[in-house]
Amino acid sequence: MKADIRRSIPTAGLALLIGTGFFTHAADWPQWRGPNRDGKVNEFKTPQTWPASLKQKWKVNIGPGLASPAVVGGRVYLFARDQADEVLVCLNAETGQELWRDKYESGPATGPAGRHPGPRSSPAVMAGKVVTYGVRGTLSCVDAATGKLLWRKKDFADALPRFFTSCSPLLTDGLCIVQLGGEENGAIVAYNLDTGDEKWRWTGDGSAYSSPVLCTIDGTTMIVAMTAKKLVGVRLTDGKLLWETPFVPQQRAYNAATPIVDSGTVYFAGAGRGTRAIRIEKSGEGFSVKELWTNPDCSVQFNTPVLKNGRLYGIAQNGSIFCIDAKDGKTLWTAQFGGRDFGSIVDAGDVFFAMTPQSELTAFEPSDREFKKLAGYKVAETDVYAHPVIVGNSLIIKDQNSVALWTIE
Repeated sequence: MKADIRRSIPTAGLALLIGTGFFTHAADWPQWRGPNRDGKVNEFKTPQTWPASLKQKWKVNIGPGLASPAVVGGRVYLFARDQADEVLVCLNAETGQELWRDKYESGPATGPAGRHPGPRSSPAVMAGKVVTYGVRGTLSCVDAATGKLLWRKKDFADALPRFFTSCSPLLTDGLCIVQLGGEENGAIVAYNLDTGDEKWRWTGDGSAYSSPVLCTIDGTTMIVAMTAKKLVGVRLTDGKLLWETPFVPQQRAYNAATPIVDSGTVYFAGAGRGTRAIRIEKSGEGFSVKELWTNPDCSVQFNTPVLKNGRLYGIAQNGSIFCIDAKDGKTLWTAQFGGRDFGSIVDAGDVFFAMTPQSELTAFEPSDREFKKLAGYKVAETDVYAHPVIVGNSLIIKDQNSVALWTIE
């Protein structure tokens, strides 16, 4: 059935709805893993007493896809699949009303990945533009206010990862940074955000399923990216390789987690290879890599841990939730949790939220002693693989085919 979420509402009414209400004054969630791409939000107010259930304000059928929503200026941007098309849909965050949509024809994910045919890459919003990256490699940029197409391209058209694309674009300094291509033929590429013109590309390794992050070390701004077989740092201005360290998948594993950067320390993890920490240090005219520690017990597949107060919290590939001391890599605690291979964690200040594919949202206390559950809620009728989005005390949850706004009151 065709996903159709348009509702009859006068244009003048739309103008009144847009730009009013809570969402226009709350912090945005403009990209993968939140405002700073680190799984953290700052405006959530922990309730003195957790409610027995959450309140659903609206729910909209949007089509299949695992991409997390983006929220900017009172608008929700969703990337999904609608029959033969990939679609970017803009909703009013207060009401769920559709404001515009952009679409293009594209084949779905097929083969072993076919049970999830829609996009995995989350939209990125900056400077009045929205960028998406489709499952078959289509990179698009549209006007955030109107949905007007600004540019679209499909470089590396014949090269895709085995299970299709998953990298979420990074927008910074007038550039769109994205890991393109497949495991044997790929690149980190920088495009001019306004025009789509390529500025530089680094082709030292192929691409898997991870998303790049931005950091500055000793005055040099760089892109830190997990590629098909490495972890690398390339200079933002020209794509020059600054440092690299091997991170080769074993057996049927692949690189999917997002690197975590804290000053000059980089934390990264992968299936069957545990969680690791390295230190990036200035060395003459270049940089060197110093290995700090490896924790072999806490391996992740489709989860990126969150760093808080010197501790890493994550969901392991065996379904347990864990806490690691970020200084020495020692496991502080683990607990059975569910959601083998998949899951998401958000740092909301005094409380953490963890999501499993079984659509169970768990609030727990950040602690180095034990896993202490505070509350749990069922937030969808189907599985949830998309990262939950938290804006103030509202949660936007994308399940298999729909998106819903929940509030914690």
